[in-house]
Amino acid sequence: MAVREIRVFGDPLLRTAGELVDPAAPSTKALVQDLLDTVQLPGRAGVAAHQIGVASRAFSYLVDDRLGYVLNPELVETRGEEQEIDEGCLSVPDLGFPTPRFPWARVVGVDADGNRVELVGEGLMAQMLQHECAHLDGRLYISALEKQNRVRAMEAIRNAPWF
Repeated sequence: MAVREIRVFGDPLLRTAGELVDPAAPSTKALVQDLLDTVQLPGRAGVAAHQIGVASRAFSYLVDDRLGYVLNPELVETRGEEQEIDEGCLSVPDLGFPTPRFPWARVVGVDADGNRVELVGEGLMAQMLQHECAHLDGRLYISALEKQNRVRAMEAIRNAPWF
């Protein structure tokens, strides 16, 4: 399998809601391996299937030395009051903005064998769960920004060398 190139802002796939993944499909094993390989590069906490060019509901994560993936995840619960946390995205390279996130989150989904997976976390794990689930709904983190930060983000993106 392989480390896959990350799609960046402007790619229409990043604005597309993901399709459910069939855990038994032959392509699922390769997708999972590519997600796991891709998230293991330095500085990465999560990679959504959309970011590697696949409009499917799947993501991988590497948080606090915990490596894994989930298929067909649903963000089922958040707790606490939203706080603005500095956040970036591989699909919006080299930029970061204060993003409203809940301090605790729970996601449920399945693994490649169809077994139930539950991911619960606070701090960076909660942030990653919210961020990756938004990708699977076709939303980038910049859509969650407060208006003035979203304006700043769009201006920075227009001036970015990769755009």
